[in-house]
Amino acid sequence: MMQQIYPTIPHPYAYELNKDLQFAAAHYVPAEEAGNCRKLHGHTYFANITVAGDTLDSAGFLVNFSILKRLIHERFDHTVLNDDRESFDDQHPDRFPTTEVVARTICDIVQRYLDGTENKPRCLQVYLRETPTSYCLYRPKAGDGR
Repeated sequence: MMQQIYPTIPHPYAYELNKDLQFAAAHYVPAEEAGNCRKLHGHTYFANITVAGDTLDSAGFLVNFSILKRLIHERFDHTVLNDDRESFDDQHPDRFPTTEVVARTICDIVQRYLDGTENKPRCLQVYLRETPTSYCLYRPKAGDGR
């Protein structure tokens, strides 16, 4: 993966880590306004996940990088995103597998895992590049339950 500088978010935490990963997946956007994106097509997605916290776990990690990769790569790589009915839905626009919704979904998956850890770090942002010229940055709002 090409090294890249990502937008940062100010935060009060002592530690911040970033995990880059990629996955290949197909999708379609079931909306008339999506134009050609209504047709099944694929991307090689590049993601950067930012996690921050004040306390390390018993292994000295904020979170193990390999866990972040497993959570996202193993779930989405070489899939049709629309088939993941736990995450996406063809009836509700806020659950169509657009870049925005996929970024939010990645954040939610990571945060659910982090909530179950002893040190409880936070997923502060997900940067998701869908094409060489298009990306989305998702940052959960404080207190939104994500």
